[in-house]
Amino acid sequence: MATNNYWQKEIETMKRPELEALQLERLKYIVNYCYERVPFYRNRFDEIGLKPGDIRSFRDVEKIPFTTKDDIRDNYPFGLFAVPRKQIVRMHASSGTTGKPTVVGYTRNDLETWSDLVARLCVAAGANDEDIAQISFGYGLFTGALGLHYGLEKIGASVVPASSGNTEKQVMLIKDFGATLLIATPSYALHIGEVARDMGYTPDDLKLRLGLFGSEGCTEEMRDAVEESLGIFATDNYGMSELMGPGVSGDCEFRTGMHIAEDHFYPEIIDRNTLKPLGEGEIGELAITTLTKEGFPLLRYRTKDITKINYTPDCPCGRTGARMAKIMGRSDDMFKIKGVNVFPSQIESVLVTTPHIGPQYQLILTRTGFMDNIEVVVEVVDGSLLERYSELEKLENNIRHRLQTVLGLDCKITLKEPRSIERTAGKAKRVIDLRNKGTI
Repeated sequence: MATNNYWQKEIETMKRPELEALQLERLKYIVNYCYERVPFYRNRFDEIGLKPGDIRSFRDVEKIPFTTKDDIRDNYPFGLFAVPRKQIVRMHASSGTTGKPTVVGYTRNDLETWSDLVARLCVAAGANDEDIAQISFGYGLFTGALGLHYGLEKIGASVVPASSGNTEKQVMLIKDFGATLLIATPSYALHIGEVARDMGYTPDDLKLRLGLFGSEGCTEEMRDAVEESLGIFATDNYGMSELMGPGVSGDCEFRTGMHIAEDHFYPEIIDRNTLKPLGEGEIGELAITTLTKEGFPLLRYRTKDITKINYTPDCPCGRTGARMAKIMGRSDDMFKIKGVNVFPSQIESVLVTTPHIGPQYQLILTRTGFMDNIEVVVEVVDGSLLERYSELEKLENNIRHRLQTVLGLDCKITLKEPRSIERTAGKAKRVIDLRNKGTI
């Protein structure tokens, strides 16, 4: 019989006053901890005359300067570590595609906390000790694979560390091992579904039942496409290497929003222009203070992710903590075309629900003179459609009209043959920005 031994009811159903008392106690501790152990924070505080003792309430958090990814890179590699290097038992790092990687370190206690929180989110999503979990994230400096690996082992699931790539072999392992859980990016999960069909398998031929997806944004429309492709129940989880990795928040079986592990993270929603805190339910940028990290604590870290938070304890699962909405985009992924702010997720929502086209797409940004333009490249499901001009033109006009309605922009539409857009086992490259000859 399956057991969910990481349903931590005492913590996960804590009343708001008790939870806030715990958060405040840990917040005061971590502020003092950072001041005493990290020269970067001590200097930041001293520059503005702020002392750890000045943080007496949640409102006082606003006095603390934000931490950014640039701060981490400027202190590369170990400048923000709060313990001697000898106490760091593992290091992870971002890809560093736009400069030096962001390096993070973990003490033994940090790793125990991390695996505990991932176990908690896996159980909330519906995983148990009878599951066979195939991890199709790339192993290495990326936190996703090892984060889910240790959390799933902690609940007693059998882990298949398939890593990423070699998709036909991925499908073979899913089929032969009887995998019930898939851990991947949503875009790679879609590709696995495509390859499975090419190999002659339908969802009924596989035992997959649950997907634990993260590392990239996933609209509800994309999630529906993944579920249909693989015959699974798809859930989101959220995290980033700077904060810990996966385990910051995650869906439960009711998908009413991703439950935040508030006993370890203090979240804020801020206006990304004024940097002022926003009210409950307002959409803005997520900033997080780590409350229990020993090796690499962060105060008010600007994630650049756009979301909102619901504090109403009404989820049917019984968990009472705050829930964050799906990531709606990243403030640094947003681009402006002809004065209109555009998030790739807005376009994805339209494309994934348009008949006769596939879910893979690319957005190509170009500049003619002083005018920016956007081209939406998408695949047709049936390649023979490309030979039927009138139907092709009708489909192009339909996509253009739907995007015009959502964005208020006239986009160039390019329809391509099936499977012509490059698939990737990691984060999908959705935006090709040729205005400055770069790629987002």
